[in-house]
Amino acid sequence: MAEQRTLRSLIYELVSSIELFDRREQEQIEFVKHWIASGAELFRIKKPATPETHLVAYTVLVDIEKNCILLTDHKKAQRWVPPGGHVDPGEYPKDTVKRELREELGIEANFLFEEPLFLTVTSTTGKTSGHKDVSLWYVLRGSSDAVFEYDTSEFHDVKWVDMQNLPYDNADPHLQRFIEKLKLTTYLPIK
Repeated sequence: MAEQRTLRSLIYELVSSIELFDRREQEQIEFVKHWIASGAELFRIKKPATPETHLVAYTVLVDIEKNCILLTDHKKAQRWVPPGGHVDPGEYPKDTVKRELREELGIEANFLFEEPLFLTVTSTTGKTSGHKDVSLWYVLRGSSDAVFEYDTSEFHDVKWVDMQNLPYDNADPHLQRFIEKLKLTTYLPIK
């Protein structure tokens, strides 16, 4: 039990350290800090969505030279989202990123930033609607020249998309805000 409290406090510190981008992120971070402090279960313990609110880690692969990111056409979410997944019980979110990249794309994580850049709280849609994902958005280096053997049970397709032409109408509802924050708060030469 002491280990759980330690992990809870580490996740609370992680969330608290995210630099605020806008009022919406500030509100969502405050919600998440209260949720963590409440003692509620943080991890999905039963598929598809128990408890109703649980942690997710997104892995946003960025090809800086070609100004694009990797998106997946997720079968259950029924929209374009970065790769990633649920944080397993007892798992630190950064370890989730490493595990999910190996499982979903067969690659190792190459972090551009060691900590998440962004946090969102999203009511899910598609085949898994009816719960809330608390998503930590990690930014990683990627190459659009890389070929992935992606998990076809999870994705219809995986593709690199130019940041000037992202499919916002059929993507994670926070993707545009994430891209704006990425452009404004990093040293990256992103257009």
